[in-house]
Amino acid sequence: MLRDLMCSTSAWQQRALDRARTMVSTFTRRFGFDVVRFDRGKLLAHHGITVVFDVGANVGQYGAELRALGYRSKIVSCEPLRTGYEQVARKAAGDPGWVALHLALGEVEGVRTINVSANLQSSSLLPLMPLHVSAAPHSAYERTEEVPITRLDTIYDQHVGPDDRVFVKLDVQGYERFVLAGAERSLPRIRGMQLEMSLVPLYQGEAMYAELIAELTVRGFQLMSVEPVFRDPRSGQLLAMDGVFFRP
Repeated sequence: MLRDLMCSTSAWQQRALDRARTMVSTFTRRFGFDVVRFDRGKLLAHHGITVVFDVGANVGQYGAELRALGYRSKIVSCEPLRTGYEQVARKAAGDPGWVALHLALGEVEGVRTINVSANLQSSSLLPLMPLHVSAAPHSAYERTEEVPITRLDTIYDQHVGPDDRVFVKLDVQGYERFVLAGAERSLPRIRGMQLEMSLVPLYQGEAMYAELIAELTVRGFQLMSVEPVFRDPRSGQLLAMDGVFFRP
């Protein structure tokens, strides 16, 4: 589990972490984040993906983009905020291959309190770090909301058949390691993943990019593409990126 990775000193985990840091450092020095873009439609088609879990769907823009790119197979959008879920549900209405679920994914079952940002997209189950707010003042929390939470393992078989090839997109604002902890049985059956990864601490208790890359590398995934998603407008420093992983 990733929680163990963050505190364990075992040799194999340290080697994986070192490899991940070296991989990202070499990759970014050679190409530069500004010119590295990934073609979601091409990657999904190349790997024969038939089910996409859109975790942290916000208002459904990711699912809508997949449809615009020509992806016609199943989408399962999970969004915990009531306002966001209602918009996802409207987008999915009339599309028999698009399912909208009002829930968060994590490591437990039950109800959790989520912090709601002014911009909605920065809302998280975790506290914000000062750098995040200073770089994006509209990310500051305004209120809280009680939301249902479950594990990916709990809902996985409800939406995936034995012959499906699955891709999971996580946009969960620092909660990635907890979603992975709740997907122990599912992960071996997942073909590819997309994670938003912080290069500096943006949420209290989140895993940094190197830990996430190391965890997925240990589990048999390979980093295949990165894309910048959040930059400090004052300094130009890149704060977060999307990483796309597939099994070779």
